Amino acid sequence: MLWTEVRKWAKERGYTSFREKVEGTDNRYDYYWAKDNDPSVTGLSISVSKLATDIYNHITDNKHIDYQAAYELNKEDPTFSLSDYGT
Repeated sequence: MLWTEVRKWAKERGYTSFREKVEGTDNRYDYYWAKDNDPSVTGLSISVSKLATDIYNHITDNKHIDYQAAYELNKEDPTFSLSDYGT
């Protein structure tokens, strides 16, 4: 997921976002966002995907937080195992 795409998507929905490089790191950024017409609505995200999730949750009034938490808990381990088909 590209930050420029998330920034464009957020702008279309009335949000502003920008990023700041974390001191002492090569490729780490903090992502800040705010609602354009309500200065009291702001946030800080540590990744582009979390930025998109945070803005989406604000847009939907946090309706999908339970689903997202359940998804994280039930994510399958991506490791593979051998099956009985080869024997």
